[in-house]
Amino acid sequence: MTQTLLAPSDLTSADRCDRCGAQAFYRAVLANGELLFCAHHGREHAARLAEVAVELQDGTAAINSKPSPAAY
Repeated sequence: MTQTLLAPSDLTSADRCDRCGAQAFYRAVLANGELLFCAHHGREHAARLAEVAVELQDGTAAINSKPSPAAY
């Protein structure tokens, strides 16, 4: 398994968690596809994903890196 830090443009706000529909910050590339997870579900399943993923991308560093318009 390879862990890669995502560039901020790799996942966008249009990418959604496969569990709950929140914005995705984790991508698990599997042998037969990929799964996207929000930060909460990515952390919850991180140990198992590390065992089965071909590549695991963690983009949680991008959380709050750009304030939302509501913050102004």
